[in-house]
Amino acid sequence: MRLHSLEATAFGPFADTVHIDFDRLSAAGLFLLSGPTGAGKTSVLDAVCFALYGDVPGDRSSAKRLRCDGAAPGVAPQVELEATLGGRRFRIVRSPAWERPKKRGTGTTTQQASVTLSELVDGAWVPLSSRLDETGHLVSELLGMNLAQFTQVAMLPQGRFQAFLRAKSEERHELLQRLFRTGRFADVERWLRDRRLDLRRRSESAHQGVADLASRVSEVVGAPPPWDVRDLTEPAGDGSLLSWAGELTDAASSSAATAATEATAAGSVEADARHALEAGRALAERRARLDAAAEEHRRLLAEADSVEQDRAVLEAARRAAGVAPVLRLVDQARSARDTAARAVTHDDRDALVTELDTAVTAAARVEALRPRATRLATLRDEAGRLATRSAELERFTAAARARCEAVEVQAALDTVAERIAAHATVARLRSDLAAAREAWHESREVTLAAREHAVDVRRARLDSMAAELAGALAVGACCPVCGSDDHPAKAVAGPDAPDEHAEKAAQRAVDDAATLEHLQDGKVRDLVIRLEHAVDAAGPGDTAALEAERAELARSLERLLASAGGRPAPDAAAAARAVEELVAESASVEATSRSLADETEHLADELEEALADAAEYTTGDAAADLDRLLRRHRTAERECRAALEALDRLAEAERVLTETEAALAEAVAAAGFATPADAGAALRDAAACTRLEQRLARHEQRLAAVTEVLRAPGSEELAATEPPDVEALVAAHRAALAALHDARATEDRWTTRAGRLASLRASLAEALDDWAPLRAELELATRLCAFVEGKSADNRLQMRLSAYVLAYRLSQVVAAANERLARMSDSRYSLEHTGRRGAGETRGGLSLQVRDDWSGEARDPATLSGGETFVVSLALALGLADVITNEVGGAALDTLFVDEGFGSLDADTLDDVMDTLDSLRDGGRVVGVVSHVAEMRDRIPTQLLVAKSRHGSTVSLTG
Repeated sequence: MRLHSLEATAFGPFADTVHIDFDRLSAAGLFLLSGPTGAGKTSVLDAVCFALYGDVPGDRSSAKRLRCDGAAPGVAPQVELEATLGGRRFRIVRSPAWERPKKRGTGTTTQQASVTLSELVDGAWVPLSSRLDETGHLVSELLGMNLAQFTQVAMLPQGRFQAFLRAKSEERHELLQRLFRTGRFADVERWLRDRRLDLRRRSESAHQGVADLASRVSEVVGAPPPWDVRDLTEPAGDGSLLSWAGELTDAASSSAATAATEATAAGSVEADARHALEAGRALAERRARLDAAAEEHRRLLAEADSVEQDRAVLEAARRAAGVAPVLRLVDQARSARDTAARAVTHDDRDALVTELDTAVTAAARVEALRPRATRLATLRDEAGRLATRSAELERFTAAARARCEAVEVQAALDTVAERIAAHATVARLRSDLAAAREAWHESREVTLAAREHAVDVRRARLDSMAAELAGALAVGACCPVCGSDDHPAKAVAGPDAPDEHAEKAAQRAVDDAATLEHLQDGKVRDLVIRLEHAVDAAGPGDTAALEAERAELARSLERLLASAGGRPAPDAAAAARAVEELVAESASVEATSRSLADETEHLADELEEALADAAEYTTGDAAADLDRLLRRHRTAERECRAALEALDRLAEAERVLTETEAALAEAVAAAGFATPADAGAALRDAAACTRLEQRLARHEQRLAAVTEVLRAPGSEELAATEPPDVEALVAAHRAALAALHDARATEDRWTTRAGRLASLRASLAEALDDWAPLRAELELATRLCAFVEGKSADNRLQMRLSAYVLAYRLSQVVAAANERLARMSDSRYSLEHTGRRGAGETRGGLSLQVRDDWSGEARDPATLSGGETFVVSLALALGLADVITNEVGGAALDTLFVDEGFGSLDADTLDDVMDTLDSLRDGGRVVGVVSHVAEMRDRIPTQLLVAKSRHGSTVSLTG
């Protein structure tokens, strides 16, 4: 890797764009990156790391604040690096995430990080990628190392390689594992530990399952197991646990077979007792039925006379049933004849017919006059409506004429009000104009005074220009006036001599005053124009006369609006049109009223003539009089028709009665009754007949049934037999049944226990088979994990696997470091790698000691002085860089940076260190030393200087 150029904008302390030409620095092979504390020396290295990896090393990465606070608000932070990686030249442009101002509105929004990777091909830059992850993978692949390795190899960080020397084994283990990528060995340790824990959990789960099964076996037999269920490892391993469960299962099976034999014998005894009980109950039931039949036969024979009487009544009711319909018809005919006779009001049919004809004729004549009466009422209503409308039109016309006059008065009133407002505006503008002219005169005086002051300041600065030029001279720089680099007596400015900033401030004061004067002048001109317009609008006359005129017009307008109903007209033309329309409508209404009056008079005469013969019904309302007369004729017509219909119904009812009485006499004789009254007395309703039939049928059925029981074969022998003792038979069967239930319960209990134990024994055998390999694997994993973690007695070094691997790498680093440490310490010091634990450490394997060949003793690096610590740390860092370079495949690192620490060295040691750094340039390697020590600036002529200021840091190259 070789760096060619670096350009940073708004990055770190650099507010503007800075450019660093590494090709020019590389020409010397060794260059110094110098500058005051806080200027941004380390930020140059951060910019290189950020361009390559998108991150900065050390604790600065966690701050996530790479943009310069002093940069302009809209300037994006950016780093551009040109470098040769793997023999190919690349240009990397990166920008970190930052808060940029919003394009719309106020506030900020997050601008995400971006990158552009290009390659120089045939003299042209060819874009390769703009993705962060893809660019990171490509750079890491070309360099062969990650950010942590890069900062340990190519950029020996500020204070970090001393921390590595004094670190404890665990801290050194962490760093070496990250640098040499030996995390797979730690993964092996972690996997073994996780595997052991997993096997332990699974084994404990299997043990719990076996313990649960053993507890369930003991629960079934009602006795505790002979071992502690919390630790069944030993009985599970020697097979005694499974044998115990088998013995209990065999004992339960034997007891179940014995109980089954006893239950079979009890079943036979119960069956015999049950058969004897069933036979006794059957004999008792037959004897009871025979006794009940004999008793019922005697009762039925005693009811014979009552049954014959019911049979005679039923037979007479059946004969009378044929006469019943005719009887009902005769009763209905008599009732109809009586009802018709009561409805008759007139006996003279001919007089009723004559009166009916007269009423129908009169009603027809009145019906013909009803349309004329309706028309007359309509005409009178219309005449009343037209009279009302005529009165309204008179009022509306008067109001419309008042609105016309109000429009003219309102226009005059508006004109007077505008003139009064214009007079008020004239007074106000005259006052504003006087104030504006006064302000303009004051601003003009201020402008003249500022111009005189600016001239005085410029003249004073010209007088002290020599002192100002002398203050800008640098040591060794040439004078811009005479060209000499010797300045024996520089001019000194007076205590009140103005500088460039004072002159610019005076000129700004002149510009501000002139601007204010111009604004005041424009305001005066504007007020003059507005005053002229206001005077024209006010016109002649004074305000008092205009106010009196406005009051008179207002009173007139109020009077007119009251006449117009309080509603002003929209304009004069609309008011005039409204008056014309109202006058025309009034004339039309008057003509229509005269026509209706003539037609009304004609119809009234005609109806009065028609009602002359019905004076008692005349009220003046023709329509109502006709309705009353029509209702009288209709009523007379209905009464005549009702009287004629009543006479017709009476004649028909008498005919029907005569016919039904003749039919009744024939039906009574045919049924065998002497008179209709006898037939009516024999009648029974359907429910009574049904009850008689059911009673007779039940008597016959029961008599036949009991007779059959008494005549059945064996009845006489059964009557002579003694009834059995059923209670004794029931007691015997109950005793046999209880014994059977006890025997079967015992059988079920032992059978269930035997089946349950057999199932649990099978489950226990399966659980033990599953647990056995887990126990063996757990034992192996436990021993191996303890060995790999350095906790086993077999691990004599008490080292973890990852520490053992890193110990070999550390021994390589120590060997490479001792080659340079011998040169830098005049062969006094050398590093030793020891597997023993250091002070305060629980494990060893990665401890370092420093051997002093003058005393022949090895001691802890913490006992070294500051300069010795720097020398040993630098040698260790360079050795670590060499080993890592070989580890990643010997990648060519043509650029190397060493950050700080040289101020603690004496002159001789510094010479040795510088010789070592000079040796690093072999093969074209470029070494950059970061330091602000003055002696380093004298020793290294090629320098990259970083200067800080209030407006941001800058860089420059010398040598």
